[in-house]
Amino acid sequence: MRLRTLLSSLLLGAAAGTAGAQGFPEKPVTMVVPFPAGGSADLIARALAEQLTAAWKHNVLVANRAGASGNIGTESVARAAPDGYTMLYGTTALASSPAVYAKLGYNVLTDLAPVVLVAKQANVLVIHPSVPAKSVKDLLALEKSNPNTLNSASAGVGSSNHLALVLFNMLSGAKIGHIPYKGAAPAVAETMGGHVHMTFAPVAAAVPPVLAGKLRGIGISSVKRSKALPEVPTIDEGGVKGYEAGGWNALLAPAKTPQDIIAKINQSARSALNAPRVQQLFDKSGAEEAAGTPEEFGRFLKSEVEKWGKVVDAAGIKAK
Repeated sequence: MRLRTLLSSLLLGAAAGTAGAQGFPEKPVTMVVPFPAGGSADLIARALAEQLTAAWKHNVLVANRAGASGNIGTESVARAAPDGYTMLYGTTALASSPAVYAKLGYNVLTDLAPVVLVAKQANVLVIHPSVPAKSVKDLLALEKSNPNTLNSASAGVGSSNHLALVLFNMLSGAKIGHIPYKGAAPAVAETMGGHVHMTFAPVAAAVPPVLAGKLRGIGISSVKRSKALPEVPTIDEGGVKGYEAGGWNALLAPAKTPQDIIAKINQSARSALNAPRVQQLFDKSGAEEAAGTPEEFGRFLKSEVEKWGKVVDAAGIKAK
């Protein structure tokens, strides 16, 4: 009798789990973007939410909860109910925050469940035209013959382009100085004005001045060339072997969210990424679709946390 009752309970539980995934969602879903509205991550998140809304017949609402380099919004998702109705649209900052911030209200690897890697976006190593270098190899030779004279702008301490510079110095042996600004836009503008020698700029921000001849693109930070600037070689091709410092966007859910619901969100998101509107945003921003399974993204996230943790520690970067 007890065995029969146990078997019945197991069968009912399995049926409920299947029904939960099949019936998901039954109400609006919130997608938290932990940065202000209007940025490249926010724009892609809203396009993705629009496609998911159409597919699910329930609204996917984008909520911008900015602050502390994305940690406020991220913590709100980590503490949310693990039912699939609250998702995080995270960025590369997830990988560096554990090392940059001594105290976080969440653990990236244990309090969040990977769903899907949405997109990857490279930075472009751009230099002012007055700098006598036409390639990464030339730049490194110039730095070697004139040590401690070159400098690079960034969007701020601990930003993705700051970390890109630190990794560049680590792998190449260069000692290029760092000048932080309050955002990527002023960093690019100061480089265009010749006040700074170089910067690692997002593809979308680099393309216009490079095509106009106001900046010279000499290296792409990803492992393959950018469709937006196909003539610019990767930094790895330029001689800094193993270099990769591209940004990425991804969907995550609270830990303990049922795997069947995560699988459904993953499948729906991957289909949504093929929509023309989303692809147009990718082309405009220089981003490239990543997709893949939750397991693949989980392995990628772990490797990114380890990689950027070493970079942050080596640079002695800590939030004040």
